[in-house]
Amino acid sequence: MFSLNFLSAKDTLPTAETALPGRDEAIMTPGLHVVSGHPLAGPYPGGAQTVLFGMGCFWGAERIFWQRPGVHVTAVGYAGGVTPNPTYREVCSGGTGHTEAVLVVFDPQAVPFASLLQTFWEGHDPTQGMRQGNDRGTQYRSAIYCADDAQLELALASRQAYEAALKAAGRGAVTTEIARMPPFYFAEDEHQQYLAKNPAGYCGLGGTGVSCPAPTGVSAAGAL
Repeated sequence: MFSLNFLSAKDTLPTAETALPGRDEAIMTPGLHVVSGHPLAGPYPGGAQTVLFGMGCFWGAERIFWQRPGVHVTAVGYAGGVTPNPTYREVCSGGTGHTEAVLVVFDPQAVPFASLLQTFWEGHDPTQGMRQGNDRGTQYRSAIYCADDAQLELALASRQAYEAALKAAGRGAVTTEIARMPPFYFAEDEHQQYLAKNPAGYCGLGGTGVSCPAPTGVSAAGAL
């Protein structure tokens, strides 16, 4: 991940006019998760929910979530940008506007959404803008893309709660983008479950050491 990021890191999101054109065809056909054996693109079990998390390099971020009990399957890809069906190289150029994202498919009866949010906040530093540690560029920005309004409400409440905890610890403001789920483009096969295939591979994630409190003023369905 270092060379492409070092050579072409960008700090400004492109517009629809300046973004790379992309393509009509998907860049890969999703197969099976190499850890769970479940199909990356479904079909998913009845009652399963989905969410997209961006928290820096998607290699380490995906491993965090596939290890969580109650998560059915994970996949890495690109979200929140302009270019349709971008490649990894295009995303790393800063010319697509996407962030590296992890698709998390989970059973809300086994792992509440609020618990996944806690994992998200504590698993990276959400105050860094267009970077995560030494990884710099728009593709490393922090983001939560929600499947419905209930998720969105809880994500916004959790951001407020965690920002207060961070400020109490002397940290800066949260820069995480929170929105309804945009199109998600599966990344190339070599990036899927990368750290299962390459156990000694690069992972640049690091949290702040600040615990995430439970948000207040939200429905009990999202409780930890």
